[in-house]
Amino acid sequence: MRTRQITAMGQGTLVACALAACTLGAMTAARAADYPVLRGSQIEDAPPAPEYFDGKANWSGFFVGGGAGVSSTKFEPGNGLQNLANFAFRNTLLGSEANMGSLVSNLPSKRDSGSTFFGFTGYNFAFGDAIIGLEVDYTRANHEYLVSDFIGRRFTTSDATVNDFSLTTRQGAELLDYATARIRMGWAYGRIMPYATIGGAVGRFNTTSTIDATWRFTRTNPVTGVIENNVVAAGYPLRVGETKQNVYGFGLAAGAGIDMALTDNLFLRAEYQIIRFADVEGTTTTVNTGRVAAALKF
Repeated sequence: MRTRQITAMGQGTLVACALAACTLGAMTAARAADYPVLRGSQIEDAPPAPEYFDGKANWSGFFVGGGAGVSSTKFEPGNGLQNLANFAFRNTLLGSEANMGSLVSNLPSKRDSGSTFFGFTGYNFAFGDAIIGLEVDYTRANHEYLVSDFIGRRFTTSDATVNDFSLTTRQGAELLDYATARIRMGWAYGRIMPYATIGGAVGRFNTTSTIDATWRFTRTNPVTGVIENNVVAAGYPLRVGETKQNVYGFGLAAGAGIDMALTDNLFLRAEYQIIRFADVEGTTTTVNTGRVAAALKF
C-alpha cells in the first residue's frame, strides 16, 4: 500500500511540472510577439539615428556670400579749391597781393547715407580655435555731396587799380563703389566666431572741382590819364579745374563682426566696417557701415 502511494504522488508531480513548463513557454511566446525583430541582431536591423549638428563648427575652408547694410559716408573738402583759386589769378598783381585761397577755405563737410549691397569671398585657416583668413569684398554705394558758393570782392592793388572780382566754386564727389582686401583674425567658440579685420580699399569716384573766375577793374590810364571804368581783364571769365569720371582712390579698411554657423556649410554674419579714402581730387572720404550677410562654406 505504501509503495502505490509513492508512485501516485510521483506521477502527480510530473504532471504538475509539465503544466508549469507549458504555461511558461506560452507566456514567453506572448511577450516575444511584442518585439518587431524576432531573429538576428536588433542593432543591425534598426533604422539609423538622425544626424544633428553637434555645435562644433569647422571654420576652415573656402566661403562665398552676400548681404546688405546701411552706410554713412562723410565727405571732407580739402585744399583743392584753395589751390584752384590761387591758380585762377596766377602771374597777376592782384593774385600776388590778394590771398585768393583764403576766400574759399573752411568748406563744410557733408554726409550722405543709405543702403548698400555687397558680395564677398575668402578662405579661412584654422589653428585649433584660432582662425586666420583672407577676404575680399565688393560694395555698391552711390553716395555723393556737392558744395557750391559764390564769392565777390573789391580789392585795390598797389598800382591804385580798383579790382572787382568773383569766384563761383563747385566742389563735389560721388562714391560709386569700392572693394577691400582684408586679413581676418577670429576665435571660434563652437558655432560662434567673433573676428576683427584690417586691410586696404580702393574706391571709384566721380568728382567735381571747379572755379569760375571773373575780373573787372577801374584805373587811370598811365599814358592818356583817362579813367577807365569796368574794364574786363584779358582772359576772363576763366574756368579752372574740371569734372572727372571714374577716378580711383585708395585707403584703409578695418572692422569687427561675428559669424554664426547654422550648419557645417552655412553661416550668418553681422559686421561693422570703416573705410577711409585718402584725398581724391580735393575730397577725403570716410565710410561707416553696419551690415549683415549669409554665406556658404565649402
